[in-house]
Amino acid sequence: MVDSDSTPAPAIHLCTAVPSPAEQRLALVVVSVSALLFAVAAPWARVPLSPQPVFVAVYQSALVINDLITAALLFGQFHLLRSRAVLLLGGGYLFTALVAVVHALSFPGLFAPGGLLGAGPQSTAWLYMLWHGAFALVVIGYALLAGREPARLPAWSAAPYSAAAPIGACVAVVVVLVVGGTLLATVGEPLLPAIMAGPRYTPAMLGVVTLVWALSMGAGAALWRHRRRSVLDLWLLVVMCAWVFDIGLAAVLNAGRFDLGFYAGRLYGLLASSFVLLTLLTQTLRLYGQLAGANDTLRDIAERDGLTGLFNRRRFDETLQVELQRAARERQPMSLLMVDVDHFKRFNDTHGHLAGDACLRAVARQIAGTVTRAADLAARFGGEEFAVLLPGTTPAGAMCVAEQMRRAVAGIDHGAAGRVTVSVGVATVVPVPGAGADELVAAADNALYEAKAAGRNRVVPASFGMRPGLAA
Repeated sequence: MVDSDSTPAPAIHLCTAVPSPAEQRLALVVVSVSALLFAVAAPWARVPLSPQPVFVAVYQSALVINDLITAALLFGQFHLLRSRAVLLLGGGYLFTALVAVVHALSFPGLFAPGGLLGAGPQSTAWLYMLWHGAFALVVIGYALLAGREPARLPAWSAAPYSAAAPIGACVAVVVVLVVGGTLLATVGEPLLPAIMAGPRYTPAMLGVVTLVWALSMGAGAALWRHRRRSVLDLWLLVVMCAWVFDIGLAAVLNAGRFDLGFYAGRLYGLLASSFVLLTLLTQTLRLYGQLAGANDTLRDIAERDGLTGLFNRRRFDETLQVELQRAARERQPMSLLMVDVDHFKRFNDTHGHLAGDACLRAVARQIAGTVTRAADLAARFGGEEFAVLLPGTTPAGAMCVAEQMRRAVAGIDHGAAGRVTVSVGVATVVPVPGAGADELVAAADNALYEAKAAGRNRVVPASFGMRPGLAA
């Protein structure tokens, strides 16, 4: 959520992400299609159809699963952001899931001819009213709380309290409310007005369902007036529109159970329960993709040299150990080039550090351009020295790559600073299991010093005099 005068928070949470124009258009399409279907079904809402208790069982089961998953995901959002509004909404979805279970147990003909739980003839209908009315109140409360929360909610690590206690308290309150509502609708059913006469509605139903319907409309209005509408707000608004259609077909315009309005309204209810869940799952997948991409970026930053863009010494050391072990298992050669810029200190002192940095970047580009295989790795070893790993490369192949590299660097035009050259030491081994990397690095480094002693701007292979286990 964002203020008009503040910078948007990162769009990684459902209750802080601002809906895109495409999401707004999709929501409008969903509501428009739902309204059109409602208009088509409304005149036929009283048409009687055959009773299908299995439909109720499937509908209630899907509803319970949807709402439980939605509640869990919303509690997860609360854990990240400590948003009281999101906690309340998560409790609302948990409430609907548990009441849906009780509603199914009490439904006549589903598990017993008169329903379970000692339900009376009005119990199931009153549970439906309590269920829909309470959720509408929760959404109104969510909209009011969300409007008072800051645009930037604290990250979980910066929150002043643990999320476990509020979530536990919320679950406990929901359970108490569900038990209380169940007792009221079953044991206390004689105290409530009669709103069902068999499968048909009584005149008293009109006042009760009008109140519930008005609460659902009020919840939609509260969301519409929300000054910082988020993705969650948008799809909750769609949900409340679907609930208005659900109640309209299943309790206002129809005549009783198992008519067309009864079935169509419950399809709307199932659709409504799925909107926020699908959005949460989509947003979770999007968040996972963002986090994975950010993690890859951070890993790449951690493994790259800031000046040259080549891999750093840490990545070089890790890769060298892995490639030595692989080469030992496969009995394949491993080549290492040590590259040093000739007279770099003099270049740096003469032309300045900025020119020196530009020189190192230019050399690094030529080295990277010479190393073309996916398995090869070029790294800045330290200062003006570079290292290149060439797995599976023979001595002749390594010498060829090193010579190409030397010529490429010698061809760089540094303008007024002139040209620079590099000296390259080449070492190739076929390691055995357990061979260390130090001797290979030392061999390539010694060859580099020989190249410098021989006049620089040249490639020199290592001369091995090494113990068994790491042989040329």
